[in-house]
Amino acid sequence: MINIAERHQYILNKIQTDGSVDVQALCKELDVSSVTIRKDLKLLEDKNLLFRTHGGATLNNPYTVDKPVNEKEQLQSTEKMKIGALAADLVEDNDSIIIASGTTVLALARCIKPKGNLTVITSALNVALELVHHANIEVIQLGGLLRKSSSSVTGPYSDNILGNVFCSKLFLGVDGIDLEFGLTTTNAFEAHLNRQMIDSSQKIIVLADSTKFGKRGFGKICGIDEVDHIITDSGISPQTVKNLESMGIKVSII
Repeated sequence: MINIAERHQYILNKIQTDGSVDVQALCKELDVSSVTIRKDLKLLEDKNLLFRTHGGATLNNPYTVDKPVNEKEQLQSTEKMKIGALAADLVEDNDSIIIASGTTVLALARCIKPKGNLTVITSALNVALELVHHANIEVIQLGGLLRKSSSSVTGPYSDNILGNVFCSKLFLGVDGIDLEFGLTTTNAFEAHLNRQMIDSSQKIIVLADSTKFGKRGFGKICGIDEVDHIITDSGISPQTVKNLESMGIKVSII
């Protein structure tokens, strides 16, 4: 049986390679009890070498916090613009789409150059202002309580409009993607609005840079199984891509 130092090194090597570890898998691999593994993870977390999660541990902090939209726009800005450009290619002439809020879907709005007519429903003021200059884009701005941190609205006024429309695609930005817990955002009211958008859309397309994977926000939007397509960058782990594709989700990497 290997000693504690060797166990810790094994755990750290595995988490560096895979990005996360599972308690039960470690028990089998190291031939020790779950109590021992949980103590090991606690010691390693105390040394700031990993973050414990339900049933395991991850290399990066899995919990998201709300940040002002102008601050978030500076993070992974190159990746977000490339993701937005790729997503814009999915917008078809005479389409009717929903664009949610967030800096990555704002990048999409900046890349949309439709030749035909396009109808866009959005909760985000900055998305609406980006698109209003196009003569052939009809913008329907959802109303409600304005969240300053995201420059978007929430509330029953938006729900009422979404309950009476059906669009071909929803372009959704998120704060966290966890393969077990699903898609999340930092605000429960915005999560509810995103849920309404999903119910009003035929295809769900998530735009998220690779830092969003393995993280959870406060408000759950939906399970990962409801997603049709994810557009992200090359920072996503190959194992995560494999897991997503095994669920029937298309993954596009810029």
